Formats: sequence, C-alpha cells, structure tokens
Amino acid sequence: MKQLYNRVMMLLTVLAFSTAPSVLGQAGQQANQQSGQTAEPQQRALGGDPIQQLNLTPEQREQIRSIRENNKTERMAVNSQLREANRALNEALNSENPDEALVEQRLRDLASAQAAAARMRVLTEIRIRRVLTKEQRATLRALQAQALENRREQRQLNDSEQRQQRIEQRRALQNQRNGLGPLMRRENQRRPRL
Repeated sequence: MKQLYNRVMMLLTVLAFSTAPSVLGQAGQQANQQSGQTAEPQQRALGGDPIQQLNLTPEQREQIRSIRENNKTERMAVNSQLREANRALNEALNSENPDEALVEQRLRDLASAQAAAARMRVLTEIRIRRVLTKEQRATLRALQAQALENRREQRQLNDSEQRQQRIEQRRALQNQRNGLGPLMRRENQRRPRL
C-alpha cells in the first residue's frame, strides 16, 4: 500500500514539476486536431508517458504546482519527523540494554509520524485529483491499476526466480556426495524404516 502511495505521489510530483511534456502534449494535440483525429484518454494504450496520457492543460499544471508548493514546508517537516522517529527507534533498539518502555514510546512516535506522512500524501492527492477532469481521473485510475498489475507480475516473477534458485541450490547440495558437503535426502527418496 505504501508503495502504491509512493508511486502515485511520484506520478503527481512529476506532473507538478514537468514543463516539457506540456509543450510536447500541446504539440501532439495540435497535430491530432489538424489531421482530424481525436485522442480520448481512455482509448489510448496504457504505455508511454503518463503525464501526456493525462493530457493536462497549462492551467491544471499550474494549479498542481501551486498545491505542491503550498505543502512543501509541511512535507519537509513531516519527512524530517519521520526520519527522526526512525533514527530514535533504531537507537533505542541498538542500545546495550534496550528498555522495553522506551522502545514502545519510540514505536508510538514512529506510528504517529507515519500517520502524519500518509495523511499529508492522501490530502495532497485529493487536492490534485480535484484539479483533474472526470476523464483524467479515469485515466489516472487506469494507470494506477496497470502499475499495480505490473508490480504483481514482477513480484510473481521474482518469487518464481527465487523458488528456482532454491531448487538449484538444493540440487547443488545433493551433488556434494564426496563427504565434504552435507548429505541431504532427495525429495523422491523414502526414509529407511527402522
């Protein structure tokens, strides 16, 4: 969930601070209009630049920049508080004789800082979504769903690769029958009955 928020905020940050895609998007729109084509956001493929897919107007870009700028000092304070809470918890855990009550307090501080960071991200996202049109919000949801699906696929791929590596490691250990390596029972061998 945290990764999803981070990706959304990264997307919104890129939206807020990019100016080159605005020029490229307008040029593409003009070319499409001149050729008689219309580019509906929902009809476009989900690949490519997400900023161009949202098709933001210059006014929308300015509003998003303003929202991000207004939250800048609060965001810096919340991030600083979060870093400090993490540092304090690690310090309490790594002490010579960790005090359980102190660790509990540090955990509460960290949870509070994480909640403040999540609250700020969500409120910023709400404000930015209000700037978007209904079609742009639908496109953003589609982009988020596609990003989530991509992460799931990547996770499955990583899991299968790790599983394959574990199988290969077991096979390598099974081949060490020279007395130097541990003897591991093969999966298809039965245990001798006593």
